[in-house]
Amino acid sequence: MHSWLLALPAVESLYQHCETTRRTIHIVNLDPAAENFDYPVAMDIRELISLDDVMEELGLGPNGGLMYCMEHLEENLDEWLTEELENYLDDDYLVFDCPGQIELFSHVPVLKNFVEHLRRKNFNVCVVYLLDSQFITDVTKFISGCMASLSAMVQLELPHVNILSKMDLVTNKKEVENYLNPEPHLLLAELNQRMAPQFQKLNKSLIEVVDQYSMVSFIPLDLRKESSIQYILSQIDNCIQYGEDADVKVKDFDPEEDD
Repeated sequence: MHSWLLALPAVESLYQHCETTRRTIHIVNLDPAAENFDYPVAMDIRELISLDDVMEELGLGPNGGLMYCMEHLEENLDEWLTEELENYLDDDYLVFDCPGQIELFSHVPVLKNFVEHLRRKNFNVCVVYLLDSQFITDVTKFISGCMASLSAMVQLELPHVNILSKMDLVTNKKEVENYLNPEPHLLLAELNQRMAPQFQKLNKSLIEVVDQYSMVSFIPLDLRKESSIQYILSQIDNCIQYGEDADVKVKDFDPEEDD
């Protein structure tokens, strides 16, 4: 089976695109604080636990309540999740819509254990990591976004598709596009200019991680363009080898016996 994890506010656009192209996907809600959906939800964590109930009964705030919900999910992987997954076939395609809190991807082991559970169930999994393109206004924020993405990559140990989202809302696209294929020496010069001299060695190391090892790169997503959504999907398909591992079914037969 195939799946990917993401924190994506544009799931509705993704689902509509797949409907248009007659492609079947199943969207799973892993956000216990979610309320309204404009698309069918195949599985919903709120059937197991909801943030509102936790906050009311335990007196926790939004962040503490969310962590409690996700830890409760982790404790029930063998029961609730396994039972839900039994409803799907080997070639089904699941999209897990996750909460957007970065610590779930980079610090605590909840989603890492969730992923390992999926892999034990023979899922091919990748992570779709979104960075708001409106956040990328200068080199320091770009490097910060790269490091956050890299933290998630190291924590989850999965193929990543990193996306600059909300490109349709960017007014100065050239400013953002400069960071899609950035020149490392220009990045370093700008970073050194913006930061104190004692950070120059650190800046050089950070730029080397981004450039020489090609560990972090971003693909722009413009929801107004079907071609942009399709290109993102093709990159995800490539990561999880979707369509490449279909079994060839051969009808068994008994050879005729010689008289």
